[in-house]
Amino acid sequence: MLKVLFYQTGFAEVIFSLKPRCKITIAAKRCHCRCFPDTRSLTMPELPVHVPKDYDAFLRGLKLRIKDAQLRASLSVNRELIFLYWQIGRDILARQKTAGWGAKIVERLAKDLRAAFPDMSGFSRTNLMSMRAFADAYPEESIVQQLVGQLPWGHNVILIDRVKNAAVRLWYARQTIQFGWSRNILAHQIETDLHGRQGKALTNFDKTLPAVDDLLRHADDQPSIGIILCKTKSKTIAEYALRDTHKPIGISEYRTLSALPESLRKNLPTIQELEAELRKSKKRPPFGK
Repeated sequence: MLKVLFYQTGFAEVIFSLKPRCKITIAAKRCHCRCFPDTRSLTMPELPVHVPKDYDAFLRGLKLRIKDAQLRASLSVNRELIFLYWQIGRDILARQKTAGWGAKIVERLAKDLRAAFPDMSGFSRTNLMSMRAFADAYPEESIVQQLVGQLPWGHNVILIDRVKNAAVRLWYARQTIQFGWSRNILAHQIETDLHGRQGKALTNFDKTLPAVDDLLRHADDQPSIGIILCKTKSKTIAEYALRDTHKPIGISEYRTLSALPESLRKNLPTIQELEAELRKSKKRPPFGK
């Protein structure tokens, strides 16, 4: 059987012949065939749409608004998740105090929650115990809602595991939010006791560099700079640690050697020469006086 395919062409009437005894009429957006009852229609592709001049700008603006809404939604979801974890931890803590819940009950609870919510992660026994510690560390709901709820769960776990002082823990939480620290940077700042180092001089350059300039710098020398030698060098950590320092500073890694390489010995003064130069500098009048 011959099958006829024809296009919808709008309101214009089109009559054409496939065979001498067969005519197909297409009109008024409805098509029918007088010869073949099982004929199927094929829709003509839409013609290109005229795009206004400001369409691209409109599309870009719309994309930005959608991305902004997605970001706000993700932040809202994170806050809700952190608050949920805090509530779970609070309830576990309360039942441990009032009903004597032990580790076996928490393990059973983790198993039941995973079975009830197979698509959700985070209901392991270890994580439930972290939720309990989280609620114990922040008994006030307002702190969770206004501060630590802005941090991802992984950051909060690091804080409650590694910082036992409540005030110091909140300090690190605020710093993390302010500077956007990753988990690795947060862990490093805690490990190197950034809080303890705040307010203390990270270097002695403010005192020593002016003295070096006064005692040792000659008229044609540039101002002295400080050099910090580190076991491992991190640009990000250096920028955070020295952001309030305005003296020129160089930072480099160091390696320990049993002896000074021969190539450097020829270009560096000996200890005796350095001591002699320092003795001379004490007798020399300050530069510019």
